[in-house]
Amino acid sequence: MANYILGLDAGNTVIKAILFDLSGRELALAARDGRSSMPKPGHVERDLDELWRNAVSVIGQCIAEAGIDAGDIVAIGCAGHGNGLYALDRTGAPLIGIQSLDTRAVGIVAEWAKQNVGDRTYAHCLQRPWAAQTPTLLAWLKRFSPPLFARIGTVFLCKDFVVNRLTGARSSDTSDMSGCGLLQMRDRRYEPDLLAAYGLGDCMDLLPPVLESADIAGHVSEEVAALTGLRAGTPVVAGLFDVVASAVGSGVTRTGAASVIAGTWSINQVITDEPTRDPSIFMLSTFDRQRYLAIESSATSAANLEWIVREFIEHGGEAGKSPFELCSELVASVDPNSDIPIYHPFLYGSQQNGHARAGFYGIAGWHSRAHLLRALFEGVAFEHKRHVETLHKAGADFDQVVLSGGGSRSTVWPQIFADVLGVPVTVARSRETGALGAAIAAGTGVGIFADYSAGAAAMTAAARHFVPNEAVADAYARRYRLYGEINQAMTPIWERIAAQQART
Repeated sequence: MANYILGLDAGNTVIKAILFDLSGRELALAARDGRSSMPKPGHVERDLDELWRNAVSVIGQCIAEAGIDAGDIVAIGCAGHGNGLYALDRTGAPLIGIQSLDTRAVGIVAEWAKQNVGDRTYAHCLQRPWAAQTPTLLAWLKRFSPPLFARIGTVFLCKDFVVNRLTGARSSDTSDMSGCGLLQMRDRRYEPDLLAAYGLGDCMDLLPPVLESADIAGHVSEEVAALTGLRAGTPVVAGLFDVVASAVGSGVTRTGAASVIAGTWSINQVITDEPTRDPSIFMLSTFDRQRYLAIESSATSAANLEWIVREFIEHGGEAGKSPFELCSELVASVDPNSDIPIYHPFLYGSQQNGHARAGFYGIAGWHSRAHLLRALFEGVAFEHKRHVETLHKAGADFDQVVLSGGGSRSTVWPQIFADVLGVPVTVARSRETGALGAAIAAGTGVGIFADYSAGAAAMTAAARHFVPNEAVADAYARRYRLYGEINQAMTPIWERIAAQQART
C-alpha cells in the first residue's frame, strides 16, 4: 500500500490542497480563491462558510485528480496565515473572519503605545501589539462591537478553523498562538497577566487548548468524509503558522538557517535556540518543541505585484503568456544601473506605520511600465532588506537564505533579492512550501519522520541558486538609501492624510 500525506495551505484568500508522496513529490494540486470584503476603510474580512466550502472543494478535487485510494492518505496537515481573528460563536458556528491585512485597530495600537501596554505584553510574549494582531483585534471588538464580542465562543487562527471543520476539534498550536502574541513564550502557555495587559482578562475561556504543531488534534469526521472523499478517521495534526510551515517546507530546519518568504507578507526569519530578546524584532514564534523563529515581517511583499497585475496588466497582457511572466520579462529588460523610480510597497501600511501608503517616486516622461515594474520589484526587496537588517542588529546572523513564496517563482526576482540582500539565495524545489511544511508536520505527528529535519531531508530539495552581482551593488545601495529617506520624509504627510480622512 502506498502512503501519501495531504497538505492544506489556507492563505488570506487562496486555499490549496496538495497531495504529496513521502519523497515530497506533488501528485495533485487544487486551489480556490476566496473573496475578501472591505465593509469599511481598514476592515478586511472573509466569509467563513465560503472558506469551508472552498476547502471541501479543493480537497475533493485533489483526491480525484490524484486518482488514489483516500485510504492511502496517512495524515493531514494544515498551514494558515497567522494573526487576524477567526471566531466561532458559542454554538460552534462560524461568526467572523478578520484577515491579517486588516488595519481597523490602528487607533488602539497608538493609544496603547502612549500607555506603554507594549512593555507589559513584551515581558510575557516578546511581542508588542500591532493592528492585525489577534489579541489587538479581539480588544477592538470588545470595545467597538460589544454585541458581536458577546457572541464569541472560540478565538481561532485561520488554519485552526479548517482543522475544526475537518475534525470538530477545538484547538490551536504553539506556532500560531505564539506568533500572535497570546502565549507566554518560554513555557508556551496562556497566562492571565498577559491577557490582562491587552485588556482581555475575561477572555481566557475563549482561547482553545494549545497543542504542539505535530500533535494529532483529531480525526476526519464521517460527515466530512462524505463531503470530501477523505477516509473517516484519518488523523489531522494541529498544524502550523504558515510562515513556519514555509520554512520547514523549503528545507530550513537547522539553527541559524534563514527563510525569506515573498508572499502576501514580507517574511524574514531565522531559527534560534533561545528566544531573541530584542524589542526591535517584530515577532517571535516557536519552531518545534525546543526552538524559536525570530521573525521580521509586514504586509509589503508580492501582494504589490498581485495588485498591479489585477488592476493594470492582466486584461492587456500578451497572448500565450501569464501576466506574471510578462512582468518578469519587462523587469529583466531594464538595466538595474539605469534611472529607475523608487517604489514604496505599503498598500496595506508598513510595519512601522499603519498609515503609510504605497507610491512611486521620481517618475519621468521617459519611464515605461517596465521601469515601474522594476521599481516595484526592487521596492519589495528593499523592504525585505530593512527587515533583514533588523534581524542582523538583534544578533540573528546568517550568510545565505532560502527564498519561497510567490515571488520565488519569478525568473528575475530571486536575483534581485540576492543583489539587494547581498547574500546567496536558494529557491526551494517545491512551489508549495506552506503545504509541504504542513505535510512534514503531519508525517512527524504519525511517526513517519523522527522530527522536522528528518522530514525535510526526505521531502525537500533546492532547485535554483543565485549569487549577488557586484556590478549592481553600488546602484542598489544608493537606491536603498533613497528609499529610506523618502520613507522618513513621507511619514508626516501620511499622518496628515490619515487625520484628514478621519475627519471626513
